[in-house]
Amino acid sequence: MSSSDFTNSGSAQPPGPPLIGALLRMALETVQEEMLEALHAGGFDDLEPHHLTVLQYPGPQGLRPSDLAARLKISKQALNYKLGELERLGYLERLPDPDDLRFRRIALTERGRSIVPVIRAAVEATEREWARILGGDQLDRLRSTLLQLHDGGRTGH
Repeated sequence: MSSSDFTNSGSAQPPGPPLIGALLRMALETVQEEMLEALHAGGFDDLEPHHLTVLQYPGPQGLRPSDLAARLKISKQALNYKLGELERLGYLERLPDPDDLRFRRIALTERGRSIVPVIRAAVEATEREWARILGGDQLDRLRSTLLQLHDGGRTGH
């Protein structure tokens, strides 16, 4: 392979139109950008895009870090790094597990709980914009379809 094989890599044509996975990722990126913009406007300008992984619905509250890592499908080390950052920023803390003191549980602080309505308002605003573009019925069908795919994926169908 020569260096000329890489010179125009930024202008290479994609292999075709985006498939469903890419389209879902693009939609998610739009939602996350709106969330982060609202958080920054609301005074939470210390949050970065990668923090949203930990804070995503339904949130980390009450989970053991190992359980959250499994749910997010990331390594325990990667999660602990993110948790450490969010802890230093004052959004959460890791407290002793009352059921087994060898373990910790994640607890949102008051600051952490205060971002939840900001995030929800941002996503609701995005949904209203999408309803304006698509129409309310079509957005409702999209939501229903995504739930159906999620539920079907859980049952193995």
